[in-house]
Amino acid sequence: MSTPQFPSPSQPGPLPATEKHPPISPRRVSFDWAETPLLWIPDEPTATHVINVLHLLLPAGERWFVKVFKEALPLVRDERLLKDVKGFMGQEATHSVQHSYVLDHLAHQGLDTRPYTRHIDFLFTCLLGEKPPFGIPVSDQEWLRFRLSVIAAIEQFTAVLGDWVLDADGLDRAGPDPVMLDLLRWHGAEEVEHRAVAFDMYQHTGGEDPARYARRALGMAVTAPVLLYLWGWGAAHLLRHDPQLATRSRYSLREHNRAVRKGLLPTWRALGAAIPRYLRRSYHPSQEGSLRTAVAYLASSPAARAAAGAVGRAALS
Repeated sequence: MSTPQFPSPSQPGPLPATEKHPPISPRRVSFDWAETPLLWIPDEPTATHVINVLHLLLPAGERWFVKVFKEALPLVRDERLLKDVKGFMGQEATHSVQHSYVLDHLAHQGLDTRPYTRHIDFLFTCLLGEKPPFGIPVSDQEWLRFRLSVIAAIEQFTAVLGDWVLDADGLDRAGPDPVMLDLLRWHGAEEVEHRAVAFDMYQHTGGEDPARYARRALGMAVTAPVLLYLWGWGAAHLLRHDPQLATRSRYSLREHNRAVRKGLLPTWRALGAAIPRYLRRSYHPSQEGSLRTAVAYLASSPAARAAAGAVGRAALS
């Protein structure tokens, strides 16, 4: 594969940040799902399965992030950004693997997600693959830039969701399965930790291209409605096929909003407000969430602590 040649940024300089993040690196976590029930938020099937859509979208999506970043890696001319990007890729690969294990756990309990996830695989491997679909007349460099803009837009939402789950007291009050809650908060904390990397990667590889902002806006214009559609479709699939529900259930906005009021799901307002923030010309994702909260959780997460302990023991052996 030939790498598209973009103009090098004239002065990459230091990347903007409101809080200095620690070195970004993957944590080789693992989770034991043996005791996790299918309805891991007790008596809350809608909230459970709306959140479970993450497991349907992320394995293929985060593999795609890594693949696209590998294509763009030779274009990075800033050493700090290069380190951050490699750390980002390692974290995203780990996220993909861990969420894939949750899909296996759902299947073991009789909830088959393959009729849905095959469409997600098609989206990322064919519609957003290395070449534009349907013979769309777009150059390789423009197609790569567009996909980088989509990743940056998706990461805007994952940072918002990550920040939400770290402070979601409603989830704690509902008595959820602790292993699933740790997975979500570990993942959310890492999303806040690397919240700016995809945006910086997109900006950096665009150089002085006058269309850079317009393409960033286009990436969000495509991403927001597609994510909303996929989320609703995924929640409907999970509720309809959950074998442990007494009757076939349907996704309902009424039930969704009830879960929002209980603090089990983020508010529509919080999610929607992420879009105009992102579209401000002066915006930078270092403004999203609290890095301090994310780092504190990663220091206390059972899975992250176990992973750090395993690394330490390996270093001493």
